[in-house]
Amino acid sequence: MIAVRALVVLVVSMIAAAASAQELGRDYTRLTLPQAPGAPAKVEVLEFFSWGCSHCAEMHPLITEWEKQLPANAVVVKVPISLGHREWGQLVRAYYALEAMGELQRLDGAVFDAIHKERQLLFTEDRIAQWVAAQGVNEQKFRAEFNSTNVSTKASRAEQLAHDYRVNQTPQLAVDGKYIVRGQTHADSLAIARQLIDKAAAERKGG
Repeated sequence: MIAVRALVVLVVSMIAAAASAQELGRDYTRLTLPQAPGAPAKVEVLEFFSWGCSHCAEMHPLITEWEKQLPANAVVVKVPISLGHREWGQLVRAYYALEAMGELQRLDGAVFDAIHKERQLLFTEDRIAQWVAAQGVNEQKFRAEFNSTNVSTKASRAEQLAHDYRVNQTPQLAVDGKYIVRGQTHADSLAIARQLIDKAAAERKGG
């Protein structure tokens, strides 16, 4: 565990060291129709992802450490999406159900591990509910949240965001409602996103 964390910290350090001037069209694109950020007081970085995505599982420890090093004027918001996959749609509902129960932070990484390391098929309500129960979550309450109007509303909103941002892959980063990151690697994407945060902050100030 210590070795893994050390590797993550090393990669994040490399991200900072490798950052250079970013080029429109090569490193990022600009949305034709900018979106209003959900956190207008800060530069918002959206991470479109799925627990079912192996690339997102690889990104998870990197962006977790990267987020800790962001300036106070920036915030990361995770957006679980399905990209049309029914199984991933169940994971979207699970994400918001755990969030409503205050269990998301504790189990976020564990879900990735269960699916991609332990090869558990957590793609139906029953399978997911059984798994969260084994993690100490009240299964009855989880199922109630999973099928609630609140979760349905949030899941629909997430899918609409993916449509508005023209997302066609995961993980995908978007900055301040207008920039879409086009990194070649996870480290590259995070380096680009970091510079776009500063760019967006400067633009807000008229710089």
